[in-house]
Amino acid sequence: MEIQYVGEQLIFGKIGNLLIALSFTGALLAGIAYYLSFKKPLEESIWKKLARTSYLLHSFSVLSIFGLLYYLIFNHRFEYYYIWQHSSTTLPWKYIFASFWEGQEGSFLLWTFWHVILSFFIIKKGGTWEAPVMVTICLVQAFLISMVLGITIFDFKIGTNPFVLLRDHPDMANLPFIQMPDYLQKLADGRGLNPLLQNYWMVIHPPVLFLGFASTLIPFAFAMAGLMTGRIKEWTISATPWSFFGIMALGTGILMGAAWAYEALSFGGFWAWDPVENASLVPWLTFVGAAHVMMINKKNGSTLLSSFILTIATFILVLYSTFLTRSGILGETSVHAFTDLGMTGQLLVYMVFFVVQATYLLLINRKAFPKTEKEDSLFSREFWMFIGMLVLLISGLQITFTTSIPVINKIFGTNMAPPANVIDHYNSWQIPFAVIICLLFAFAQFLKYKDTSPKEFWKKLSLSLIVSVVITAVSGWFIAFDKVQHLLLLFASIFAVVANLDYAIRFLKGKIDHAGGSVAHIGIALILLGALISNAKSQVISRNLLNIDLGKDFPNNENIMLTKGDTLQMANYFITYSGKEKEGVNVYYNIDYLKPDFATGKLTPAFRLRPTVQLNPRMGNVSEPATKRFFDKDIYTHVTYADLENLDNPNQNAEYLEPKINTISVGDTISTSNSLIYLEGLSQDTDRSALGLGPEDIAVGAVLKLLISIKNLTVQFHYL
Repeated sequence: MEIQYVGEQLIFGKIGNLLIALSFTGALLAGIAYYLSFKKPLEESIWKKLARTSYLLHSFSVLSIFGLLYYLIFNHRFEYYYIWQHSSTTLPWKYIFASFWEGQEGSFLLWTFWHVILSFFIIKKGGTWEAPVMVTICLVQAFLISMVLGITIFDFKIGTNPFVLLRDHPDMANLPFIQMPDYLQKLADGRGLNPLLQNYWMVIHPPVLFLGFASTLIPFAFAMAGLMTGRIKEWTISATPWSFFGIMALGTGILMGAAWAYEALSFGGFWAWDPVENASLVPWLTFVGAAHVMMINKKNGSTLLSSFILTIATFILVLYSTFLTRSGILGETSVHAFTDLGMTGQLLVYMVFFVVQATYLLLINRKAFPKTEKEDSLFSREFWMFIGMLVLLISGLQITFTTSIPVINKIFGTNMAPPANVIDHYNSWQIPFAVIICLLFAFAQFLKYKDTSPKEFWKKLSLSLIVSVVITAVSGWFIAFDKVQHLLLLFASIFAVVANLDYAIRFLKGKIDHAGGSVAHIGIALILLGALISNAKSQVISRNLLNIDLGKDFPNNENIMLTKGDTLQMANYFITYSGKEKEGVNVYYNIDYLKPDFATGKLTPAFRLRPTVQLNPRMGNVSEPATKRFFDKDIYTHVTYADLENLDNPNQNAEYLEPKINTISVGDTISTSNSLIYLEGLSQDTDRSALGLGPEDIAVGAVLKLLISIKNLTVQFHYL
């Protein structure tokens, strides 16, 4: 007998599935109609009208899916698996907002949403480019929407549907409580948002990052339109502004992700060369290269083929990064890749389709590409811009190769191991590339297009060069870098900042509308300078000076043990732990930093940090750091271990607590609420008669060292 479930609102799922079908059909129909509109000029108006109507249907459906999913999330409709999996009733509204794009389906829809917004500018302002450009956009939209279709054809699954019911999902369908008509009443809450993502940066970082990903489509669509229509020399004029917009959007998204990592994670500062980080960085590098060779093409008509190749490569690399992060292949090498939802084959088809299309169009148009008649002068701006593009390309290839080691192993059956020290490996390659790029930032703008007098060039550059050398010498002496490559990057980044300021002030006379390149170069150079100083001079100041080993999980050279009321020295400060406060799911630990006043001999308060432990019984507790910012440094503090008992009443002194069983080896340390217990060794020197043991009985005792803190007094005990 069919179960009559109570409390479900199935109408929303039916509407959602209808909207997905309409958006997919509308995108396909619009793409076909746009193609016919420029292929059949006599019927252009008819086909364009159909194309716009179909695309309007597609756009309305995408926006409606967005609105419907948010309605279900905010109303906690846990009968839908996606809502249950990514949201909960206890989440603040801003994190409920972010739960939309935590899953693969939501992130694909976010990507599709941005394409809809950007494509309206093409329809409004595209003119004769509208039809051929929109063909590619419509095809991409159809592929993206197919990722949320959730249908099976001949045992091949196409997409995962965000409107699938909880009781129909394979992970839940066979659970006993699903057989109960009132199963919704048994659901206390949703699974909730990953605690690592419960940070304000994650509310704004993914939308901006996906805007950057979406913006790579527009120059690619212009390139495809140029090849389809034979207008291979014209497309860069329209594509160049879109490229710089995309560079800005994608770069901002990457920087937001770096800020999130710096503030909320402890896996390696703001950039750990994680595969998912790399997957967003590489397309940005090629995007920058593409925009600059488009500028060269605009000036002298050369580098047309390079403009095509880099623009196409940027979009394909975005698709490749999508494959890497969503196929599950990075599951063991990345801390924040998606798991495999069975779409690996579909993602490959998506990527291969556009690789084949672009390659085919380039081949059939190969004879139309102009040949450069003479080489660029060594003292021309375009020569060094082209060199910069090559450096960015090589940089991206190195990152892509190392990141793709799991893919290479899977395809070729090899067993290459990723680098043991990822950060050192990438830095050894990327710092020299960064040095070259900063040097190009510094001197390239002092060169004219086509040719420049060497004497004039050195005269213009000399002031910036001298000032940069002086600043580098002084800065290097104060900072005391111990590696040559760090000193080289210090000089190159300072040179880039000084030279571009000089160029903007002396030669552009402060004209902001002409100083866009200088401002961008200064910004990137400052980012590299900050990264250099923060990474190269980063040091751990929390060192345990007590005569006890904190254990292999808490190495003494990185951790310091604080009990309530303790005052311990840490670098130039004294720190004390004054207590904890529970607010909702967060536990805040009050760490007071004190500075010694040598005149009075007393300690005076300097500042307080409140690192957090977020309680999450479903996914595990997560520690979130607190940071004190200074002009010349940041102090970054997080909790590596804490006693989480009696949180609702931390001042309660329970007469009896349930015992805990710990398994330890000699040399291990375990923590209690007010002490550390260290197992020094084992001993057979035991009074057998006192224990009532016979001569043949075996008795082994544990030699324990206890470190107990009572207010400001630290006491050590030894027990046998």
